[in-house]
Amino acid sequence: MEPIPLLTPYKMGQFELSHRVVLAPMTRQRAYGGVPQPHAALYYSQRATPRGLLISEATRVAPAREDEEPTSFRDMPGVWAAEQVEAWRPVVDAVHAEGAVFFCQLWHAAAGDGDAVPQRQLVSPQMSFDGRREELTSPRRVAAEDAPAVVDAFRRAARNAIDAGFDGVELQGTNGYFVVDGGDGPESRCRFALEVVEAVAREIGGHRLGLRLDQFTAGPDEHALALHVVSRLNDLGVLYCHMIEPKVDGRRRVSRRLLPYREAFGGTFIASGGYGREEGDAAVGEGYADLVAYGRLFLANPDLPRRFELGAPLNDCVSATFYGAGAGAAHPAVGYTDYPFLE
Repeated sequence: MEPIPLLTPYKMGQFELSHRVVLAPMTRQRAYGGVPQPHAALYYSQRATPRGLLISEATRVAPAREDEEPTSFRDMPGVWAAEQVEAWRPVVDAVHAEGAVFFCQLWHAAAGDGDAVPQRQLVSPQMSFDGRREELTSPRRVAAEDAPAVVDAFRRAARNAIDAGFDGVELQGTNGYFVVDGGDGPESRCRFALEVVEAVAREIGGHRLGLRLDQFTAGPDEHALALHVVSRLNDLGVLYCHMIEPKVDGRRRVSRRLLPYREAFGGTFIASGGYGREEGDAAVGEGYADLVAYGRLFLANPDLPRRFELGAPLNDCVSATFYGAGAGAAHPAVGYTDYPFLE
């Protein structure tokens, strides 16, 4: 029988992966008070396979400022405080006990415990958007005087993640501009994003660093900015570039529009957004991507690589429990660790 492309081994830098099915970062809102909980260890270890790659949910690098608006994304974990680092350790240990590789996704986002309001991301290592701008309030631009502190927050959080046992970090670079006020031209507009990447690479090594970016439907200037950043990642020794397929007719579809970025980046290229098994096999088989990250399918099918191997039916996901266990739920496991495995 012909090998299944998604289930073939792949060498990502120092990591010898046994297959190419990646757990995509997904916000789950079950880290009460910003501290990872014991149930996270079960959630991630359920989805761990020997030498498989997992990327954690978005993890904040700093607390919200007092003058910032709160966000509807409550109970998201952080990694800026010692308590959070200690809480992450047993989660990482549980994943490593299954033989998997675990990266922590880092972002800088507002935090709030009040009534839900539209998400308001403070800053993100980003210089593009993918058509979702109407769904999110735009992140504020970073004042030049604030930039060094934000860059340092990413650097310190990356070190904390490694101290917690993670194998590396992914910088969340989606959902808004990452621009220093007054910036003009590709170098200036991309300066902030690249300063964050460079600072983290110096701190923990580019061989333990990935960057996640949007592919988008904006004009040629934004495409040029994205290509500028992706090409610069090569100079900084970044391990992987993780990009999201654009929306086509309002839905994520595998459009092959990531090809220019794939060709510009010399390291491991991860594609995500709208993939099933057939689309993933084609992407890997054609060399369009090295790895494919799955979100909802992996959320609802903790044994997703095994189901792909057997061509087995997939569980349906329950959207009501994507962000928290949902109204009236008796336990955080609902819609989190209770999805069934194959018999």
